[in-house]
Amino acid sequence: MKKADFITIIIVAAVVCGFAFIPGAWDWFKTTTENHGLLMSFFKFAILGTFGEMLALRIREGVYMKKGFGLLPKMLVWGVLGVVIASAMIIFKAGTGALLEKGFRLENASTWISETDLSWHKFIAALCTSVLMNTLFAPVFMTFHKITDIHIAETGGGLGGFFGNRLKIRETLSKKINWDIQYGFVFAKTIPLFWYPAHTITFLLPSTLQVLFAAFLGVALGVILSIKK
Repeated sequence: MKKADFITIIIVAAVVCGFAFIPGAWDWFKTTTENHGLLMSFFKFAILGTFGEMLALRIREGVYMKKGFGLLPKMLVWGVLGVVIASAMIIFKAGTGALLEKGFRLENASTWISETDLSWHKFIAALCTSVLMNTLFAPVFMTFHKITDIHIAETGGGLGGFFGNRLKIRETLSKKINWDIQYGFVFAKTIPLFWYPAHTITFLLPSTLQVLFAAFLGVALGVILSIKK
């Protein structure tokens, strides 16, 4: 175990202990999440999503950071994507309930996802929401994230290069993405085998914890993708 590993463990332990033992820390977190949900989503994903990529790099290459990694651009992209994910969760929770009511004639289905106690109704709503969100939204989200990753790598990993160069979406889609992996593994395997059940659990949690748990799932997926590579 390297020195960087000890430092990482200490930082993670300090954050966990801070929320566990500092009076009012967890209440502040919940209140701020309720009052400023999208802003908090930005910071949750900026920190945890980037940390997941750093863990993935540690597994693949033995280091948490290397030249061209693009720490600040990655944090910015993850933060923006966090806002998009949080928005999608709100949209699909409401939309799935409306679909179950109007399309399948399930009375009061729009209220199932908001039930405080676990029930079969809430599980059905959570599962349907997860399947719809990950089928309709996730592939576009994942592909855009891949495009930004390639852009960061090709522009040197700095904010100047990131903003100073045009995002070549058409060229990246046609020539630079390995679709055997992107479709054959990321879409075809991680979505049904990981994201469907993972986000079902997410939607069963209290609303103040859903985005945070979703951000932690990004860390977990980073590790899974590293093992695959």
